[in-house]
Amino acid sequence: MSAKANDDAVRAWRTEAIRRIEADYNRSADTHLIRLDLPRHPGITLYLKDESSHPTGSLKHRLARSLFLYALCNGWVGPDTCIIEASSGSTAVSEAYFARMLGLRFIAVVPATTAAPKIDAIRFHGGEIHAVDDPRTVYDVAHRLAAETGGHYLDQFTYAERATDWRGNNNIAESIFAQMAAEEYPVPAWIVCGAGTGGTSATIGRYIGYQRHATRLCVADPVHSVFHRHFDDRSVTSLPDGCASRIEGIGRPRVEPSFIPSVIDRMIAVEDADSIGAMRALSARLGRRVGGSTGTNLIACAKLVAEMEAANEQGSIVTILCDGGERYECTYHCDDWLSERGIEWRAAEAKMQALIAID
Repeated sequence: MSAKANDDAVRAWRTEAIRRIEADYNRSADTHLIRLDLPRHPGITLYLKDESSHPTGSLKHRLARSLFLYALCNGWVGPDTCIIEASSGSTAVSEAYFARMLGLRFIAVVPATTAAPKIDAIRFHGGEIHAVDDPRTVYDVAHRLAAETGGHYLDQFTYAERATDWRGNNNIAESIFAQMAAEEYPVPAWIVCGAGTGGTSATIGRYIGYQRHATRLCVADPVHSVFHRHFDDRSVTSLPDGCASRIEGIGRPRVEPSFIPSVIDRMIAVEDADSIGAMRALSARLGRRVGGSTGTNLIACAKLVAEMEAANEQGSIVTILCDGGERYECTYHCDDWLSERGIEWRAAEAKMQALIAID
């Protein structure tokens, strides 16, 4: 095949790949916005953007779609490219879904401690697993595998903040504000999210600024994460060895390139046990299980509710239900697993139950 014919074939393949991704998006409905009235806090309403309803079950479905489109439109991925990602699980699950859609090999570099159901989900979608004992090595290992296979490292930690169009194009921020339009407080006082790559907070923060909303952005971060430390002191860029959060999907040992602190109004550090207690309380309130990072978000929301009430403020708070709890049946939703690790979560559960009780 001549060079021109080969170039034409690759171009045609990329055109078809983008069409398939866009067609998949067109077949998908938007995610629900769940309203939680707070009877004990009149004038303040809490909303959950339920990202667990995506085809791959988490907020990361949006990111994976954006990363694939970004790589395709930059000419980095062709019909024979092996796709590599460093991930604690959910991003890799979603990327495996899109890789299979395009007929591409996919390898996920994951920490060995990643919950087994996430590993199973990656494999279910055709992905391969490369586990590493030290989570800090996932970046270097992903780069090495990309070089060895002649593949492409999607690198969510670098490209998350630029792969998503923060001005609109149905990003999560645009969706939230559209769904809030008919509520009594349509412009949220706060939007609360977590930070794993920093891409979601960058998208929401930029969109708020671009649309000139009065909404403030709060990022909930595990105590054992570098992001909230970097927010307070830009000279802090990494954590000491042995300091790591147990909440999968959020919190990092180093400041990732996609984390943009200047678009964030506030960060709240949350203990792992509190995240798990809040997750348990919300699961009971909804009648279905949610994941740990949703609990982290909820703890930050509780603090904001208390502050708004103390200041006699009314309004709405929107946060993200990041993923379902079925991926954590053997960890956060297992009493024995928590007991073995000395995680005391019941007090936080009781406090959160008081906040979100139906009465």
